[in-house]
Amino acid sequence: MIKTDKRTIYVELLEEETPCWRPVEADFVGNELYRITGVKRQDEVWAFSIGDVVKCKMKTFQADDPKLVAIEKIIE
Repeated sequence: MIKTDKRTIYVELLEEETPCWRPVEADFVGNELYRITGVKRQDEVWAFSIGDVVKCKMKTFQADDPKLVAIEKIIE
């Protein structure tokens, strides 16, 4: 069995009145890259899709600890 390194990353929600980010499960691919594997709610529009490999960076949300956020889709 192949062991994957599961992480929580944050994907921006589109079509919202204020900036919103959804925590989603992703597999660490390497070198700041993650493959989105989480489950999407039907009523949400995400900036990236399940299965996309995305580059992530750290972002601080208000007084919260920094979180990994998806910033760019990587073409494989």
